[in-house]
Amino acid sequence: MTMIDDQRAEGLRQRYLAHHVETATPQQRLLMLQAQLLRDLHAADDAFEEAAIEPIHRSLVHAQEIVLVLRDSLAGSDWEGASPLQAVYGFVHQRLVSCNVAKDRSLLPQCTQMIQQIYDANVQALQGLSASGEGGAGA
Repeated sequence: MTMIDDQRAEGLRQRYLAHHVETATPQQRLLMLQAQLLRDLHAADDAFEEAAIEPIHRSLVHAQEIVLVLRDSLAGSDWEGASPLQAVYGFVHQRLVSCNVAKDRSLLPQCTQMIQQIYDANVQALQGLSASGEGGAGA
């Protein structure tokens, strides 16, 4: 492939992704964000395995940004679980910052486990809503 072909392919990929996100339901977007967060956490763990400082930092910073978006999206919510979930996201964010600053891999598994549990719960909730024909909000 030539550079022009590569650029065209990347442009098509970006349009596809943008369309995919734009047409997704709010619940699907939530799952997309959480799935990307999990990918970032796993990428950071893989980078720790290779002692690759820049990829560790890049993955953890992106993960921190997503956690803040998830936390802040709950602000002002009437949902009774919003405040406890905000606290969980705040805790995860603090641990990810500490993990990144100290390059302490031991802080990562707990964060990954917590986010995985939240993701799994949201997948189950969305499947339940789909089965019942409702379109309610995700957590």
